[in-house]
Amino acid sequence: MAEAARSLGMSVEALFGIPLGADPRLREILFFEAFGRGAIPRKGPAWYRAVVDRWAVLRGLRVQEMDNAHHVEQRGFADRLPAFDRIRSAPWLFERADRHFQRTRRFLNLRMPDPPTIMHWTYPVPIKLIGARNVYTLHDLVPLKLPYATLDRKRSYFRLIERCVAEADHIVTVSDSSRNDVIDLFGIPPERITNTYQHAPMPATASGHDDDVADLKGIFDVEPDKYFLYFGAIEPKKNIGRLIEAYLSISTDTPLVIVGARAWQSENELRLIGGGAGGGGMRPKGIGGSRIIQLDYLPRRLLMKLASGARAVLFPSLYEGFGLPVLEAMSLGTPVVTSSQGSLPEVAGDAAILVDPYNVSELAAAIRRVDSDSGLRDLMRARGMVQANRFSLDQHRRQLHAVYESILSCRPEK
Repeated sequence: MAEAARSLGMSVEALFGIPLGADPRLREILFFEAFGRGAIPRKGPAWYRAVVDRWAVLRGLRVQEMDNAHHVEQRGFADRLPAFDRIRSAPWLFERADRHFQRTRRFLNLRMPDPPTIMHWTYPVPIKLIGARNVYTLHDLVPLKLPYATLDRKRSYFRLIERCVAEADHIVTVSDSSRNDVIDLFGIPPERITNTYQHAPMPATASGHDDDVADLKGIFDVEPDKYFLYFGAIEPKKNIGRLIEAYLSISTDTPLVIVGARAWQSENELRLIGGGAGGGGMRPKGIGGSRIIQLDYLPRRLLMKLASGARAVLFPSLYEGFGLPVLEAMSLGTPVVTSSQGSLPEVAGDAAILVDPYNVSELAAAIRRVDSDSGLRDLMRARGMVQANRFSLDQHRRQLHAVYESILSCRPEK
């Protein structure tokens, strides 16, 4: 989204919840320490943190600006951090806002000097920036559509989305499926919610070059067009358990590579390959000489290289608000087998094989079909590239521009 907004000629700022400290000279260092390490542990017992957070909210959260003097070596963050014109942060902003919402059922009103004209929250958060038009992106309603497949507190999540709909100057979604879900469940007027879709910024890849062939063989022990790939989280909604069952039910020498971080109930999803204990690696299987390679994590550059060389990407998710792996695979010219549920038919169009994600036999038949038919794979590659062009940066930019123009044309509420 930052790339699309910047391409419109807008100044793009970022707001984080990282504590930067009182000394301006240390803020860049502390920012990248936290950004690189993840969550910074907080001191004291839970009751003490609750008291501190409540007092901080009553006093008013301090928003600090980071002077990005580039004293810190930042090239390692190139694929994770857009080039923002300005970076600001309020210590533990999102944790404190969530605690405030749980206690009061109200959004935290945040103030900062020189606020941006539009504050686009890229996730439903219980915060409203005073002095800006507040836009919230609701990617999906998966915790409410599949309440048994996530750990979210369902009552709290429902109230949060309800308040986002009430407080927002506008709501954005990334598919018609998600837009219809929000309208149906929360009754928002259709003119107050827009589907902008999204695009998939792709790293430079050189599919088919000699160095790519060597990388695939040397790093992953696979060869181009001779393996299947799944990439994404390992969690119930991704349907990995049925994918593995379907794959193991067919007779094929084409390996299946699974790349994904373990999340809630990942052991159950990976039960057919030993529960995923002990880290990723090659796991021989006795059915038809098949084998499964499981990897917990890959840098995006390597992941896209792996996706580019796959015989097909298999993504039979139970429900998605968009389904970025499908778009990424098609952009790389890789055939896709995916689900007929949620937004995935919108993204895939006629370029992919769509299956009932609950039907293991149907999924197995689709895998067998794409595995054995090179002509079908060629057709899917060509159609996938055409379909992917419908989700280009230019299209994303146009949709985003229309939303922002519409918001700015309306008089702000007092």
